[in-house]
Amino acid sequence: MRGGEAIIQSLKNMGVKTIFGYPGGQTIPFYDMLYDSDMEHILVRHEQCAAHAADGYARASGNVGVCLATSGPGATNLVTGIATAYMDSSPIVAITGQVPTHLIGNDAFQEADIIGITMPITKHNFQPKNPDLIPSVIKSAFEISASGRPGPIVIDVPKEVQEGELSNFDDSLIETPGYNPTTKGNIRQIKKACNLIKEAKKPMILAGAGVIISGACGELRKLVYTINAPVMTSLLGKGAIDETDDLSLGMLGMHGRKVSNDYINESDLLIAIGIRFSDRTTGKLDSFAPNTKIIHIDIDPAEIGKNVGVDLPIVGDARNVLSSLNNTLNGHVVSNDVTKWADMLKEKKQELYPRVTYSDVPLKPQTVIKEIAEVLTPDSILTTDVGQNQMWAAHFFETQKPRKFISSGGLGTMGFGLPSAIGAKVACPEDPVVSINGDGGFLMVCQELATIREYDLPVITAVFENRTLGMVYQWQSLLYDGRHSQTLLGNSPDFVKLAESFGINVSRITKPGETKEVLSKAIKDNESILLDIVIDSQEALPMLPPGAGINEMIGEYKLEKDVI
Repeated sequence: MRGGEAIIQSLKNMGVKTIFGYPGGQTIPFYDMLYDSDMEHILVRHEQCAAHAADGYARASGNVGVCLATSGPGATNLVTGIATAYMDSSPIVAITGQVPTHLIGNDAFQEADIIGITMPITKHNFQPKNPDLIPSVIKSAFEISASGRPGPIVIDVPKEVQEGELSNFDDSLIETPGYNPTTKGNIRQIKKACNLIKEAKKPMILAGAGVIISGACGELRKLVYTINAPVMTSLLGKGAIDETDDLSLGMLGMHGRKVSNDYINESDLLIAIGIRFSDRTTGKLDSFAPNTKIIHIDIDPAEIGKNVGVDLPIVGDARNVLSSLNNTLNGHVVSNDVTKWADMLKEKKQELYPRVTYSDVPLKPQTVIKEIAEVLTPDSILTTDVGQNQMWAAHFFETQKPRKFISSGGLGTMGFGLPSAIGAKVACPEDPVVSINGDGGFLMVCQELATIREYDLPVITAVFENRTLGMVYQWQSLLYDGRHSQTLLGNSPDFVKLAESFGINVSRITKPGETKEVLSKAIKDNESILLDIVIDSQEALPMLPPGAGINEMIGEYKLEKDVI
C-alpha cells in the first residue's frame, strides 16, 4: 500500500464517504490513486469552497468534514475556510499536498509553509514525512478534531510520502500530551448551580453552539421546563431550542430580538451554556448583565471569564453537565416569582415580536424570509452568507431543530452560504437545503453553481439583490452620515443569465407571494434553482451601535401595516 492509498483507506476507516477538493501538482499521486477508489470526491471550483463545503457537511451531520487541496496557493486558498471552522468550533480535516521533503524550506515552486500559516487557526497540525505514519496521523486527526471543543486539523503530506510504500498499516493513536478535555462537570459546582437556581426569582438561559455540538438539546429543554426559565440563543445557538416554543425569546445581541436585549439586564441569574460571550452577543461589556449572577458552562476553560466575569464556572461537556444538573434538580418546585417572571416575558415576546408586511414593493427582505419559512419544514436546512441577509434570516426564520441553521458566526465569512449548502446537501440528501445570500457574497463564490450542476445537487440558492454591500452600506448610512464609500455594486451581472449559463434553473422574484410559489415547486420537484430576489435597497436592520449597551438598540421596522 502506498501513502495515497493509505490516506484513502484511513478516511474510509473513519467513516468518510465524501471529500471536497481541487487537484494540483503536489496531489497528483493521491488523485491517481483516487481514480481506482470508490471514495466520492466533489470537485469544487475554488479551494476555499472545498473548506466551506466540508464545514457545512460537518455542521449538518455532526461528523468530521474533509477537504483537499494542493500545495502553495491551493493550500492558502483553504485558509479562510479553516479559520471559519476554527472560530465556530466546526470539525474539519484539511489535507494538503506539499513539495517533496528535500525541497521544503527552499522556496520551491508552489511551496508555502501551510503548517506555520495555519497554526493559529487549527487545533493541531501534522506533516507526516514517512508513509507509515499516515494511518496514525489520520486517525489521530479525527480524534482531536471531533473531541472536546471541535475544530479544524491540517495534514500536510509531501509528494513523495503520497507515493512511498508502507511497511505496515498501523493506525494507533498518536499520544498528545497535555490534551485531555474535561467532559464531566465538577459535582460540587453543579450542586452550587442548583442552589443559585433555587434562589433565583428571574432566571434566564443563554444557549450557544456548544449545546448543539454536544447533542444537549434534549437536556436543555428538560432544564428549561424544570426551572421555567426563558431561553435566548446566540446566532450559532439557533435550533438549540425550538424557537416557536413560548419560552424561546430568540437571538440575543447586536441584531438580536428586542425582548432578549431589553430584559437580560433585569434577570437575577443567567445560565450560559456552550457560549463564548462574543462582542456581537454582549454589546458593551460594562453594561452587560451588571447585576446578574452568571453560571457559565463550557468545555473550553479558556472561554470562562475571558470576556464576561462569572460567579460560578462549570467546565465540562454541555450534555454531561446538563444531565447531572437535571438529575440534581429532580423534584424542583418553581416559585411564584419565577412563574410571574416567565409569564411576563412570554407576553413581552408577543408584544415586541418583529412585524412584517406582505404587500410592499420593492420587497422587504423580512417578507421574503417569512415566505421561505412558511414553505420549509422543521427538517429543512437553511444556510446563510454574511451580512444583512444573514441577520434577516436569523431574526425572522424560526429554527425548530438543531443543525438546521448554518452560518458563519465568529469570522463572518462572505461567500460561506453557497458552498456550505453544498456540503449540507451532501450530508443530508433527504432534507431540503436553501442558501440565503446577499448579492455581494454570492458573487465571490457564484462559480459553485457549476458544482451544483455537475453533481445534480438540488440546492436552492436565494440571492437577495439590492446592488449594495448591505451591512456596510447600513453602517455608513447610520453612523457615517450616509457617505457610501465603495458599497454600491452597480455593475453587477444579470443573475438570471448567469444562472442560465451554468445550466441552473432560475426565477426572478419581484412581487409578494412569488418566493413561496417558486420555492414550493422547487422542493416538490427536488430541483436546484436560483431565486434572484429583488429587495428594497434602503431596508435596514435594528442594531446595537459599536460601544452601545445590550439594551440600546437603534432603528426599527417602520411599516404601514403590521402583520405578525
